[in-house]
This record gives sequence, structure tokens and C-alpha cells, in this order.
Amino acid sequence: MILGIDLFISSFCYVLASLLRFNFDGNATISLISASFIFFILIRLVCFRWFKTYSVIVRFAGSADLKKVFSSLLLSSLIMLIFIGLFRPFQSEYPGLWRSHGFIFSYSVVIIEFFLSLCLISAFRLLMPYFFNLWFAEKKSRINVLVIGAGQLGALISKVIQNDSNSKYAIAAILDDNKDVHLKQLNGIPVYRPEFISKIVEKFKIQKAIVAINNISLQRKNEFVEMCLDHDLEVLQVPVNTAIMEKGGFDENQMKPINIEDLLNRPSIILGKEAIKNQIQQKTVLVTGGAGSIGSELARLISTFKPKDLVILDQSESPLVNLDLEIREEFNFTDLHSVIGDVCDKSRMEGVFAEFKPDIVFHAAAYKHVPIMERTPREAVNVNISGTKNIADLAHRYGVQKFVMVSTDKAVNPTNVMGASKRIAEMYVQSLNDHKGTQYITTRFGNVLGSNGSVVPRFRKQIEQGGPVTVTHKDITRYFMTIPEASQLVLEAATMGKGGEIFLFDMGEPVRIYDMAEKIIKLSGFDPHKDIEIKVTGLRPGEKLIEELLTTTENSQPTHHPKITIASNQEFDYDEVRAGVEDLIELLDNYPDEIIVAAMKKMVPEYISNNSQFSAIDKLNKQISSID
Repeated sequence: MILGIDLFISSFCYVLASLLRFNFDGNATISLISASFIFFILIRLVCFRWFKTYSVIVRFAGSADLKKVFSSLLLSSLIMLIFIGLFRPFQSEYPGLWRSHGFIFSYSVVIIEFFLSLCLISAFRLLMPYFFNLWFAEKKSRINVLVIGAGQLGALISKVIQNDSNSKYAIAAILDDNKDVHLKQLNGIPVYRPEFISKIVEKFKIQKAIVAINNISLQRKNEFVEMCLDHDLEVLQVPVNTAIMEKGGFDENQMKPINIEDLLNRPSIILGKEAIKNQIQQKTVLVTGGAGSIGSELARLISTFKPKDLVILDQSESPLVNLDLEIREEFNFTDLHSVIGDVCDKSRMEGVFAEFKPDIVFHAAAYKHVPIMERTPREAVNVNISGTKNIADLAHRYGVQKFVMVSTDKAVNPTNVMGASKRIAEMYVQSLNDHKGTQYITTRFGNVLGSNGSVVPRFRKQIEQGGPVTVTHKDITRYFMTIPEASQLVLEAATMGKGGEIFLFDMGEPVRIYDMAEKIIKLSGFDPHKDIEIKVTGLRPGEKLIEELLTTTENSQPTHHPKITIASNQEFDYDEVRAGVEDLIELLDNYPDEIIVAAMKKMVPEYISNNSQFSAIDKLNKQISSID
């Protein structure tokens, strides 16, 4: 049908061009058409078929289709002109046709027809989506939406949705900060100042908002989202990688609800990829705790830098198998060895090091949940301290170049068993750096969004169940970082580390958990305190209100990476720390938890239990100190 319409338009334009050329002389026009029309149509048909100008998805016709039209018209017109130039001397004369020349073709007719056809066929292409929607669109109600952003992405989204007859959305208005576009229209849609959102929502009965801005600060993005949530709008966003859409159209399923991770994340990290590549390429890398949240992401990242061998160690079988398949299939990396093992099993770890002889070790194996470790201190000591000692000692014995330990902000002025166990592990790793050979590096950061057992997945599950959402304290705050962000910074720190450093990551501003709970409820489409209750349950054993990144004896120094600083080196005597760690480990089999925790407090004087059964030890120590 499209091909037939194009040929009809070209035929009409050819007749019109002839009339214009001969001053509407009917006889001359009829003579010209009768002699050349079939030849003209054949050339046009061949060129249309050659460029497949008719192969167009009507509802999404656009600039790419106009290029095909232009190319086919230009080629066919050039063929006509060349034909006229080559065969004109041999053509028979038609005395009644042109008084001056009398030939069956005319240069000027071909040129005039080209411009006429180009204009009319292009106009037809641009009007095709409108006609399609007019003729074939289903009569159905649509959801009125508000687009935030009148830039390139906003214009593209609004155009695509408008031209899609099956879209469930109808764009009613656009908001933008740029005052130059206010009170103007974008694709026929009015653009307003953000301050008008209340009137717009009420006037157009808006139900959803689409954030369609490529470059927007996190602060302004939060402000827009808060503005929408205050007006009970569900907020969607367009991933940046879908901004440039193919002519096949934009799938509305690519628009996803905004979630809390999008509002807490910082700008993308710029990795020193060449330096990391030089560190990892053709090296054997071991990742302990490789099936965990951080360990698995580290393994994915490391595989992209093509190490000689990548050894992933974990005691959890199913997640390890899934990660192995993912890296082999999605990352196309096959020099992979998945090893089942427990870092506490010294002989098993010895066998792993003897078999693979790693050049770099990323130690991410640890117990991390505060309340559980508060109830089972011996397990925290066994895994977080003894397990770290096993891997760190083997790293020295087998000549590992770099040992990188993943630590936590809970190790800073700890108030719980888990944090204290990680602090002792830090101390042991730092003391080992005096040994020649292996460079021992520690990385320290806060909570990781989306990690196993973290607060955000828990909140979402509670919301799905109808609430209540539980928060331990109204004023509790935490630092947050995404899994990819934390893993990338671990790699970056490993590259810049020379040994003995504790690298701190820029965690941004601390987030009030109660505020986060309210925002997640709103993002889920509910009204906090009305649809979903927020219940304050009280601090858990060992939990503190505010986390820190530096101990009372540490300061930080900048590095060349804006998101990484170094805690000032605190020197530890290896023999003293080793003796303390070994004594602590010996207590595990024969002594109660109170004795184990007391020994931990002796090694970490700043460890003061909070809301814990072990607070009694602190009171006793204080009484003893006062007697002394």
C-alpha cells in the first residue's frame, strides 16, 4: 500500500512538473507523458524497491525513513538525467512538443518533479504515524503521566509514547528547571515550571511521573522524586542506556519504578582500568567468600580484566555454582576454578594455596550480622579472626604479592562482637605488613545496599506482607554504598596500595533509616503511617546509633582517587598481636562466651558493648580500673 501511494505521488508530481514547465500547455504535457511516463514509473519502481522505502513500521516512521526516500528519489532522478544526456541526440522529434528542441524528455521536468516528490512523500512519511493512530488506534483509556525533563531524552520519550497507539500512557505535561522552555510546547505538550506541579496534577489528573533527564544531580533527582511522592505519584525512570532508541520503537517495559538505590547512589566511579588491568592480567587471583555479595561482584569485575586464573572460594555450594555458570556464560571467562572450602579449615586452605599459588588474594569471607554474632561470639572469632589469620599467614608463606582484606565501619570504636572481631582482624593484617614480601591492604566501608540480609530487601519484604516496617531506633543512621560501587573501590584500593594501609571509601552523607523506610513505602505506592505502619522496635544487641569510619586514634589522608582516603597508619607489633590472637583462638574450645569477649576487649580497649549482655564486662573492668 505504501509503495502504491509513493508511486501515485510521484506520478502526480510528474504531471504537475510538466504542467509547470510548459505553462499549463495541455497538448505539450500530454505528449510528454504519453512518451515517457512508463519509463519514468519503471525507474521509480526499481529505485523504491532497491532502497525498500516501503519497509517502514508506520507508527514509528521518522528520519531514517526520510533518508531512504531521499536516496531513492535522487538516484532515480539522476538516472533520468543521465539518460536524457546520453540519448537525447538519438531521440525522435515531436514537433508539437517543444518548439526549441522537441525531445521526449526534459531536464527541468525531472528536476522539478524531484523536489515536488521529495516534499510530498516526506510529508506523507511524517503524517503516517498520525494517520495510523487515527485509523487503527484502540479506543481505550490511558493513564495521564507527567514527564520530568524537556531535554533530548524527555523529547524522545514524549514523542515515542505519543506515536505508540498501544501505549497505556498519555503525556499531559512536562516539567523542567530551564526557564527558557517554560510556557512553550514540546511535541505539542506544554512545559511548566516545577512549582506548578500541584495545579498540573489536579488539572490533568496525573497518576504517574517519568524522570527523563540524562544529567541530573542526585540532590535534584531526590527533590523531584520527593515532589512527586508528596502528590501521590508513582515515579518511573528511563535507564540511560535506553535513551537512544532504534526505529523499532521504545518498549515501555524499559521504564522501571525508581527505587531507593537510585536515590542513595553517588555519581559513577571512574576506575583506573589500565592500572587495574596491569595488576590483574595474567595473574592468579583468589577471592575468599566469593559467593557472597561483595565477593561475587569482585569475581565478576576481576574476570573482565582477564587474569590467568580466577579462584573463587566459598563454603556455600549453590550460590557458588550459580556464580560459576554466570561468569562462564555471561562474561565468557573460562579460566575459572570454583572451590568449596571453609577459611577456618587450615589444612584445606593450605591445599588450595599449594594447588593454585595465587598472586593476589581478596579476602571477603566473614560473618557480618551484628545480632547473630552477639549471640555466638566464638563463631565470630573463629571465622573473622582465625579464618583471616589462616588466609593471611598462607599468603605470606606462599609468596602472594598482595593480600586485600574487606573490612567494615563497624570495626571502628566497636560496640559489638562482630565489629570487634573485624578490628582484631585488621590489627593482625596490619602487623603482618612488617614481613617482607606480601603487601597487606585493608579496605573499610559501611553498609552495602542490596547485600544479603541488608535493610532494604527486608523493608521491601515487610511492605509486600502489608507491614509493619520495623526500625530499631528513630534516630539511627548508617552509611550506604551499592555493591558495584564498593567492589570497584576495593579493586582501585588494591591497585594503589603499597602495604599497611587501611583505605576508607567515601560513603557520602549518613542516611537516617527511619527516613529511608518512609521513602521506600512511598516508592512502593503506599502512604507511610496510614497504609503501612512504621514500628520502632528498639536497638538490637550490639547496635549503635551512629557508625564511624575512623577510630579515635586515626586520621585520614587523601589519595589521588577522590572517593578513597587512607587512615593514618597505626603500627602494631606482630609478635604481640599474634600472641593475643592465638590466645583468643585457644579460648574457643574450653571457655564461655564472657571470657572470649573479655579477651577481645583486652585487645581492643575502645570496644565498649552497647545494649548487650556483655556490657557487664565493661562495668567490671571499670570497677577494676578504679580500684587500681
